[in-house]
Amino acid sequence: MENKKAYEAIAEHPDLLELDKNLDRLVKRIELLSYVNPLNIEKEKQRFFASKYTVDPVFKYPKLKFDPYKLQRLFFAQRLERLQDTVVRKMYQDIIYYYANMIQCIETIGAGKKFYYNCLRVYGTPTDKDVQNARFILHFEEDEAQGAPGAEPLYGPEEARAYFEEFVKAYDFPLNIGFSNSLAADAMVSNSNRTLLIKRNAKFSKNQLLTLANHEIGVHLVTTYNGMAQPLKIFSNGFPKNVETQEGLAVFSEYMAGALTLRRLKELAYRVLASDSLIKGFSFSDTFDLIHGQYKLNRNDAYTITLRAHRGGGFTKDRLYLSGLKKIYGRYCDGKSMDTLLTGKVNMEYEHGIEHLSDLGLVLPISYTNLAFGENKNTNAMLEFILKNLK
Repeated sequence: MENKKAYEAIAEHPDLLELDKNLDRLVKRIELLSYVNPLNIEKEKQRFFASKYTVDPVFKYPKLKFDPYKLQRLFFAQRLERLQDTVVRKMYQDIIYYYANMIQCIETIGAGKKFYYNCLRVYGTPTDKDVQNARFILHFEEDEAQGAPGAEPLYGPEEARAYFEEFVKAYDFPLNIGFSNSLAADAMVSNSNRTLLIKRNAKFSKNQLLTLANHEIGVHLVTTYNGMAQPLKIFSNGFPKNVETQEGLAVFSEYMAGALTLRRLKELAYRVLASDSLIKGFSFSDTFDLIHGQYKLNRNDAYTITLRAHRGGGFTKDRLYLSGLKKIYGRYCDGKSMDTLLTGKVNMEYEHGIEHLSDLGLVLPISYTNLAFGENKNTNAMLEFILKNLK
């Protein structure tokens, strides 16, 4: 019944429906993460290590499958003036500018500072508070030993696949799984083809599998499938600057599931410092020295964090995980529902606009929720203290 009402409501807004469909066709051609992950990560890693961390990697990237100029022109050709509702018109104007900026990012991948400056318009740079929060986290000593139960990397990609296939049964939506050699993470969701990609040579601990399942399936796939069920395609394709909200929800899901560790929180802190190093003009080897040489993180993890920050020419997306977690945790402490934020790839800054669309009958209730959000399974008092004291 709800579905019927929503689709009847959208039929009363033919100009909005046409614009949303047009943008859907255009947006499907661009997914930044499919272009910004280097093709030769492992080869350059070995070369960097062999040079004793002195010769910066030279990364290769996938070729573009679209003409950036033509695609950007199609975005700006949309007839926004036909939307009578000022709130909706402003929202879709923001959407067009956001994706136009995204195209410029993709067009300049591998072009050094050009990419970095385009990236800043989409993801920003760490604030002073972000950096202070990162350093605050890094002051804490880990009380979880290397050999703690569940911390040993015992499981390969096929065992990870089996774990995720079992985990998703509780969610009752299809899970497509693929393998890749060119991922900057051990696993990630590709929103465009609804696939959970696993890194071929990765090894996983039991806790890491729980972490990834709650992060990738519990949030990223939940919001993918919820977004697909909405009558407006923008919920599936993504609102402007949705990364902070989506990654905040995903790490919060780890926390609620009892999977979040101080080590994982420190990883997010290192990412902030690596992103901050870009604005200081650090080279790849400079950032690596900061994380590995000064903060003493092991070289494999330090390489991954440095790679994630320097790919493309300077990629600041990773700075948003920690600030997103802080905002979502604050929302949780205030007793606010997360349902609106799970309707698709949305940004909490557009919550008023989403509620306005809902008042117009253009938003459906969520089909799937996050199962971890129902009960807080965190038992680590230190994590609780840290999260409550972030600025």
